Amino acid sequence: ARLLSAAELRRYRGAPGEPGLYLALLGRVFDVERGRKHYGPGGAYSGLAGRDATRAFASGDFTPAGLVDNVSGLSPSELLSIHGWLSFYNDNYEPVGKLVGRFYDENGAPTEALREVEAAIEEALQFQAESEQKKQQFPPCNSEWSSTKGTRFWCSTQSGGVRRAWAGVPRLLYGPGWRRSRCVCVRSSGPPWGQPASSQHGDRGDLDHPHLQQYEGCHPLAQQCVLPT
Repeated sequence: ARLLSAAELRRYRGAPGEPGLYLALLGRVFDVERGRKHYGPGGAYSGLAGRDATRAFASGDFTPAGLVDNVSGLSPSELLSIHGWLSFYNDNYEPVGKLVGRFYDENGAPTEALREVEAAIEEALQFQAESEQKKQQFPPCNSEWSSTKGTRFWCSTQSGGVRRAWAGVPRLLYGPGWRRSRCVCVRSSGPPWGQPASSQHGDRGDLDHPHLQQYEGCHPLAQQCVLPT
């Protein structure tokens, strides 16, 4: 792969007389000529051209202080944003080489800094997948509040934005370290989540999950629950 220094990359900002229009993300250099209206001089993202401004892809800070490749201290969601942008450039623009510096050494080999970022992104992706799985198991309830009737929680086959074959019943879900519970919809029949149908599990769905609590004063199998004001 072609290796570019920071000084070489600065020559690729798309100005007249310059050899092209490049940007770098996590040390990977892309030819963004086809997006000149965005990345070329005067474009909304012209500050990204001719440099590695990985941090700006996560923070949205396009000031000189934000147009840097230092990604220390970014949150998991910000790291996922970088991962998404890297996929976007791989899918839409031609990769032309690597930038020698923070993420690749003079031989084009990944640095410890890059390995740390990639490990953090992988961890964020795993957490995201686990969160999505948990949302499929315990979709959020629908809720509404009335000054006369109080708060109503109810479940449907689309509540929480999760389409499914079952509606479920409202329950309070608690998690380790949570300060507050939240209302979720829980399957009330069939085997527990992820378990095969068998006689040893019974037919109560996830009602016996240890982190769930029933709403006081509500029928245990009702699809809605009203808490008076």
